[in-house]
Amino acid sequence: MNGYLNESNFMMVEEGFTSRDLLESTLVELCRTGDQQAFFVADLGDIVKKHLHFLKALPRVKPYFPVKCNSSGGVIRLLAELGAGFACANKTEIAEVQSIGVPADKIFYSSPCKQIAHIKYAASHGVQLMTFDNEVELSKVARSHPQARMLLGIAADSSPSAHPSMTFGATLKSCRCLLESAKEQDVEVVGISFHLGRHSLEPQVFAQAVAEAQLAFDMGAELGYRMHLLDIGGGFPGTEDTRAQFEEIAAVINSALDMYFPEGCGVEIIATPGRYYVTSAFTFAASITSKEDIPVEQPGSDGEESGSKRSFVYHLSNGIYGTFSCVLFDGPCPKPLLHKKPCSEQLLCSSSLRGPLGHAEDQITDDVELPELQDGDWLIFQDMGAYSIATSSLCGGCPQPHVTYAMSRLAWKALQLLQGKPPPAEDDHESACTPLSCGWEMVESLCVPPVFTPAGII
Repeated sequence: MNGYLNESNFMMVEEGFTSRDLLESTLVELCRTGDQQAFFVADLGDIVKKHLHFLKALPRVKPYFPVKCNSSGGVIRLLAELGAGFACANKTEIAEVQSIGVPADKIFYSSPCKQIAHIKYAASHGVQLMTFDNEVELSKVARSHPQARMLLGIAADSSPSAHPSMTFGATLKSCRCLLESAKEQDVEVVGISFHLGRHSLEPQVFAQAVAEAQLAFDMGAELGYRMHLLDIGGGFPGTEDTRAQFEEIAAVINSALDMYFPEGCGVEIIATPGRYYVTSAFTFAASITSKEDIPVEQPGSDGEESGSKRSFVYHLSNGIYGTFSCVLFDGPCPKPLLHKKPCSEQLLCSSSLRGPLGHAEDQITDDVELPELQDGDWLIFQDMGAYSIATSSLCGGCPQPHVTYAMSRLAWKALQLLQGKPPPAEDDHESACTPLSCGWEMVESLCVPPVFTPAGII
């Protein structure tokens, strides 16, 4: 093992004991003590499974996990143990991954907009790989980090459907001028980067982006650069119901790479999958701290009011200034599940979820159909691993929720196999290929040959 993760960092559970079981046992204890603090349960085995699937689907691509997606210690340690690199957005994230021993050559300073102080920090800590997409960023790096190895970021998705927030990246028309400017400032450009994001998940968009990256590669080569690195970004889906979509995207990417950057051409391929790795691994539980009963008048058949339909606003112990900040920039809130099963005769009411009292704008989600709930009841949110922890803070009175990490014994053995460590003598091939889960069923068994070492991954 590489020493980033050991058994003291998580709870080892036997096969069949699910993360939901762990969540339930935690809730029993919290209900007994009256504690209403929100918390996470994280299935690290799910991340192991995702990693194996990624390597199988995209064998030429080396993953660099974006720390901003989920900076929790268990995730960073596990991915470091698996041999992944890390894409960091600032010096805080660089310091975080280096604090556990991740070497500088596995860190990519991926932010398109960097503070000079952070560039100098990266330089002083050996981090060389960075990206730029304009003259200002290029000049900052040229002055502050002469040893930087730069990727030119291109805006690969110019379709009308591109999300308005995806505005970073140089156009192909401006690439030559930027590359010439880099040459004049003696900045080493080693490749091209693009990032389509989750809003551009049409597989053919990836193929178009790879084709445009090849044109930019040619421009760099014409100017004398040794272009040998391509970053295809992230945006891969991370929930179980999108597995087929990921495989379709992977097939298109593999085909495009074979066409424009064939194996043996000397170009290394990396990606920055974030949601893909962590979304489905985390389950979040939050309690109701107060509720508001809002009557909604319903007209009768003769036009007269004939009673009212009840509607509720529930305030949770955590909101958009904490864990649910993911709602602000990552999509709708997952549908809440009830901790307590309602009586069969209970009617569903139109409900809205809000954060703690005192912030009128703290709106998590509206128009959720729920039975009438009471203060102290718990709601459970699945698929909460992406962009729910990195931005959590004490803002708005929401403390950082505690994370309980779990991993099945079989997932732990698979991690050892991945690193070339032989299984115990009593394990045979069949047991080594048992689905690696903490309660989930895999569509197929993933067998990991012992010769597949981390050095061959990154």
